[in-house]
Amino acid sequence: MSKTIRLTAAQALVKWLSVQMNEDGARFIEGVWAIFGHGNVAGLGEALHGIGDALPTWRGQNEQTMAHAAIAFAKASKRRRAMAVTSSIGPGATNMVTAAALAHANRLPVLLIPGDVFANRAPDPVLQQIEDFDDGTVSVNDCFRPVSRYFDRISRPEQLLSALPRALQTMTDPAKCGPVTLAFCQDVQAEAYDYPESFFEPTIWRVRRPEPDKAELDAVVAALKAAERPVIVAGGGVIYSSAEQTLLDFAKKHNIPLTETQAGKGAVDWEEGVNLGSAGVTGGEAANVALAQADLILGVGTRFQDFTTGSWTVFANPGRKLVSINVTGYDAAKHGALPLVADAKVALERIEAMLGDKSWPERDADARAAWYETTDAVMAAPNRQGLPSDAQVIGAVQRQATPDTVAMCAAGTMPGALHTLWRSSQGGYHMEYGYSCMGYEIAGAMGIKLARPEAEVVCFVGDGSYMMANSELATAVMRRVPFTIVLTDNRGYGCINRLQMATGGAEFNNLYASANVEVQPDINFVAHAAAMGAHAVKAADIADLEVKIGEARGRDIPSVIVIDTDPYPGTGAGGHWWDVAVPEVSDRAEVREARANYVKHTALQRVD
Repeated sequence: MSKTIRLTAAQALVKWLSVQMNEDGARFIEGVWAIFGHGNVAGLGEALHGIGDALPTWRGQNEQTMAHAAIAFAKASKRRRAMAVTSSIGPGATNMVTAAALAHANRLPVLLIPGDVFANRAPDPVLQQIEDFDDGTVSVNDCFRPVSRYFDRISRPEQLLSALPRALQTMTDPAKCGPVTLAFCQDVQAEAYDYPESFFEPTIWRVRRPEPDKAELDAVVAALKAAERPVIVAGGGVIYSSAEQTLLDFAKKHNIPLTETQAGKGAVDWEEGVNLGSAGVTGGEAANVALAQADLILGVGTRFQDFTTGSWTVFANPGRKLVSINVTGYDAAKHGALPLVADAKVALERIEAMLGDKSWPERDADARAAWYETTDAVMAAPNRQGLPSDAQVIGAVQRQATPDTVAMCAAGTMPGALHTLWRSSQGGYHMEYGYSCMGYEIAGAMGIKLARPEAEVVCFVGDGSYMMANSELATAVMRRVPFTIVLTDNRGYGCINRLQMATGGAEFNNLYASANVEVQPDINFVAHAAAMGAHAVKAADIADLEVKIGEARGRDIPSVIVIDTDPYPGTGAGGHWWDVAVPEVSDRAEVREARANYVKHTALQRVD
């Protein structure tokens, strides 16, 4: 007869999580972010207090941003480690839904444990309970279902015996990886059960490397051999597979130029000659010209998001073929691609063995050099009076960067500008652009630093995103997690204002100057950040920004550097068309002109 141990369901959950290990011998779930309320304070709160440092608990300021920090930690850990996040029922739970969507879009693991209603329904309706008039089994946590890769409701203590292994199987599966939600009924958290002792034996979770199907591999190699101008598109799957060096060696041996998605940027150092830089809407000219001419595009670990493909207008060669290496069949077969469902590193090794010494002709190296001359010019310090552009801000940080610098961002102007302009060392770029979620930036920077304490993390954030979610700055101060925030203040949503104007619209409701407000705000971001304990200063100009970037090194708390910027200029270099629908009918001549341009470009789209 097997031995048992009597625990509450909450105690069993945290005890089990504390002994789940990755292949390096570290806890897979590094810790639990928690804001307690009714629904998790009595059950999970007591259990987390009891387990102590065996599964650390960290207090945040907002459920969504706690989850952002956890997701950034997982991304910076190449999905080899993750975190859990728990909330009360009701608004605490639904605050995490946005973060779940972000993790789902980016294929990143996070364990969400929202408190739920009473399984026994005795006190229904409890405080914050959402009642469905037609379905007694529904709670507000059902909102997590479409944005979770695995969802379960724990309504009996023994259900953990199957639910917890399924959760970790999902989070460590390279093809299914994403958010897991375990909605935990609050009365069940406190109920006891006799769990088998064997359930709590340490487990090592290995991330499998799927081998390619022989027929698919043969077809891909044949297509490559027949191609005359192949180009690689490197996605985030290269990094999660730890295939960075394999990809670089493959590209150099066979002389195939490569381009980068937002998630793939930083897989290969920018100084490598085969690296043509960013692709697509926020791409550089060297990369986009090569992709337009390519007769075969080899996607490695990318889902071919519309920014990468210029809404399917960048790959302009009429005879081009699309090949997609991906661990997920869903992504590998998109848009009629020739699929190779496999781990990126393994797939490249297998293709390499079959290609032998085949190499493609040298390309015009002048295009790459010309592109970097162009970006040098737009990132140079201004030689005129007036507010600097975002490109000039990036240039200032770039000139002060070291090989350990990680540039990170998520939404607004900076993601596109950084993708286009930032010159990343290997591992020096972290962008959340699958969901492009405003408010990820500060919490995400903290998550990166927790995962990679040796890195110098520089968080680019606009005033709009800062206003949406800044409270985890206080958490980083309390936990002594240092990173540098470059806060560009353009007095509104400058990125969307430019998009509004580009589609023929009048400036309206984006910059404060065009919003229906009685008083134009003059927000003192330095005072605000300082009030939360950060070291906060304002840079007078680009030269002063460079000085303050250097001064931020060595502090044990976050540094916030505020600089006023011009909301109107774009990057001044690179770029490609993006499909943003323009109204067919308008009284504005600008809209009608933009519509004509829109129709011209949609005619170039390829959906095959």
